[in-house]
Amino acid sequence: MQTFMKQESSKKAIPAESASALIDARIEELSDWRGKMLAKVRALIHQADPEIVEEWKWMGTPVWSHGGIVCTGETYKSVVKMTFAKGAALEDPSGLFNSSLEGNVRRAIDIHEGEKINEAALKKLIRAAVELNLKGKAKPRPGGPEAKRSIKPKP
Repeated sequence: MQTFMKQESSKKAIPAESASALIDARIEELSDWRGKMLAKVRALIHQADPEIVEEWKWMGTPVWSHGGIVCTGETYKSVVKMTFAKGAALEDPSGLFNSSLEGNVRRAIDIHEGEKINEAALKKLIRAAVELNLKGKAKPRPGGPEAKRSIKPKP
């Protein structure tokens, strides 16, 4: 069975394997430290959660999901940025979040050339993000399909 991911920009389904191939190509085209750092971050994400799904969204952004978006891997001229979709709800005792701190939802980690990653803390943060996503999936929503099934038809 082939898994498909939706590419947001064109609304076409693309195989998950294609998303991984696009991320491979992005890493390769970034022939400097950013490509190496994106590859390292990607490996750490997979080590933290072997069930993570790779996606390619928003016209060229690597995205890692499990029960919802965990984080993105954006590359800019002077930084590799990991944006956690629900980062504001995550505890960060190691102080990894250093960007997008003012928002109510997202948090980001900007990694500059030559910086070392606290691998253990990053893996813990990724696992916490997955856990938060999965916890959110377990709750029935008011007015959702579960509630509609409990309504008895009128006689």
